Amino acid sequence: QVHLVESGGGLVQAGGSLRLSCAASGSIFRYNVGAWYRQRPGNQREQVAVITNGGMTDYLDSVKGRFTISRDNSNNTVYLRMNSLEPEDTAVYYCNARITSWRGEPLDTWGQGTLVAVSS
Repeated sequence: QVHLVESGGGLVQAGGSLRLSCAASGSIFRYNVGAWYRQRPGNQREQVAVITNGGMTDYLDSVKGRFTISRDNSNNTVYLRMNSLEPEDTAVYYCNARITSWRGEPLDTWGQGTLVAVSS
């Protein structure tokens, strides 16, 4: 199986920055897709950013130009750099990993979530 550990959340003032990290460990043959989702209070979970094994990225419209997703394949870690944070970015952020295990199984794994709170 695969285990994800997230870090980097916290409280920040509007206009500030944070970087989230998601480290994957376990039976990882190929880390296919990494993504960050968030769930804002009273809203459904939404995909914020995604990055493929080849480095292609896509972003939620409201974070384009402010957030950057990246990955370090050498240690199976995906990052989310968040700049110019707004109170509307306040949410629990979840890491998602779509991985092929050494047994050839497709795995879709979630992190435990990390809270990002942006004060005005």
